[in-house]
Amino acid sequence: MRVGTSYKQHRGLARRWDAIVIGSGIGGLAAAAAMARVAGKRVLVLERHYTAGGFTHTFRRPGYEWDVGVHYIGEVNRERGTLRRVFDFVTAGALEWADMGAVYDRILVDGRPYDLVAGRAAFRERMCGYFPSEARAIDRYLDLLSRTVRRSQWFFAEKAVPEGVSSLFGGLMRRGTLAAARRTTRDVLEALTSNQELIGVLTGQWGDYGLPPAQSSFLMHAMVAHHYLRGAAYPVGGASRMAETILPVIEASGGEVITNAEVDQILTARGRAVGVRLADGTELRAPVVVSDAGVVNTFGRLLPDGLASPAGASPGVEGLASSVGHLSLYVGLRAPAAALGLEKTNVWVYPSPHHEQNVARFLDDPSAALPVAYLSFPSAKDPDFERRYPGRATIEVITLAPYAWFSAWEGTAWKKRGDDYDALKAQLAQRLLDVLYAQCPSTRGEVDVFELSTPLSTRNFANHPSGEIYGLAHTPRRFEQRWLRPRTPLPGLYLTGADVASAGVAGALMGGILCATAVVGPKVIKAAYAGHPS
Repeated sequence: MRVGTSYKQHRGLARRWDAIVIGSGIGGLAAAAAMARVAGKRVLVLERHYTAGGFTHTFRRPGYEWDVGVHYIGEVNRERGTLRRVFDFVTAGALEWADMGAVYDRILVDGRPYDLVAGRAAFRERMCGYFPSEARAIDRYLDLLSRTVRRSQWFFAEKAVPEGVSSLFGGLMRRGTLAAARRTTRDVLEALTSNQELIGVLTGQWGDYGLPPAQSSFLMHAMVAHHYLRGAAYPVGGASRMAETILPVIEASGGEVITNAEVDQILTARGRAVGVRLADGTELRAPVVVSDAGVVNTFGRLLPDGLASPAGASPGVEGLASSVGHLSLYVGLRAPAAALGLEKTNVWVYPSPHHEQNVARFLDDPSAALPVAYLSFPSAKDPDFERRYPGRATIEVITLAPYAWFSAWEGTAWKKRGDDYDALKAQLAQRLLDVLYAQCPSTRGEVDVFELSTPLSTRNFANHPSGEIYGLAHTPRRFEQRWLRPRTPLPGLYLTGADVASAGVAGALMGGILCATAVVGPKVIKAAYAGHPS
């Protein structure tokens, strides 16, 4: 099911709206739904792709369906969990979740397995079982996760408060978190333990934010690791159910989600944003324009020449790195997950616990061991998959890949990039298949179809300039940028999504809530945390 109405088939799109949102990732959809629910705003969401949802959308091939960016979500398997309440708020309670069980991630380090189990006490017990002499370091680590995440609530709240409040109390609200944000993950872990195997295991989810420990901000690591401590869940019906359940909330206030509608420019007049111009020249007006296109696209492409600096983007954008590119192998199997013995647990495969060395070796020599391979089993996680696709199963195998490896084909069209590109993809796909067969021997001989995406695929469908998956890289410097907030210096222009909050579905969702709060006021936060009345 495609989410949204195609601009090509739409009849008589209205020219004036209460708000226009550029991009339909979870940050854009959440901002639109929050403005609609709390303030009754009539919001138009414009999406350049053929379906809404951004990295929460799914794609299909005959007999199969894969998600492209949703593999598990923490803090939603409890009805009163904070993130569950926010999801219930933007979906009016229509999105259902399937718990993944006790073990949500399995970290394999040179073949040695380590399970990450749900519940802080259970997690501690399991880790102490693996590393009995490191109990004190593990306790200190868990305490540090909790303390960092607790303090970060003020850091992110400061992004949405009015300028007057921020000027008075912003420094105080940010101070406690910045101390953790300015340190790298490795710096913090090395201060707790010298056991490199333990550090490698505790940082084994670094692919969830795209930077190995010596490069990532500890704030980002703490948010991800803490996010999953109580376990994880998967949306019943697949990742596309997120956009499908948010859409009616937007439409209930007269809003619309329009696909195949590329925004060419943000319109300005008298020193403020007043609307957008589409690629076909159509101009649409609104007193509020929200960009979910990412800060690089917003300030580098969508604003008229000369306005990026006054809007607060320079020299900020130029000084920040983009996040990692990736390869994703989408595998379809001619047997159901249960028959193949596929588990819900995600599997992370590493050649050694030294993540930075693994990455550096691979970037220097692409034939070296993959620095990470991540296996996700959506058909095992989704209890509705068998009904939709009986007798089938799907798997995704993911690793990192720099955009530079594929830049020679930048100007070519999707599926028409030439024999050399196809040969490179076939070689890379086989390497990921080899990982799959090594980890899941039952799949050998059962693969029906497979398809590989590269950073060029991400650029093509998500319009991320360097094929990055997480927007801006989550380095210490990124979190020091106070201008990365929903309200821009250009009146009427707001930012939403991961770039104003943090990586992943949860980060982008909260970016949407922060954006709507900046537009409408604190009643958004109150309503979102209340969830949806049953």
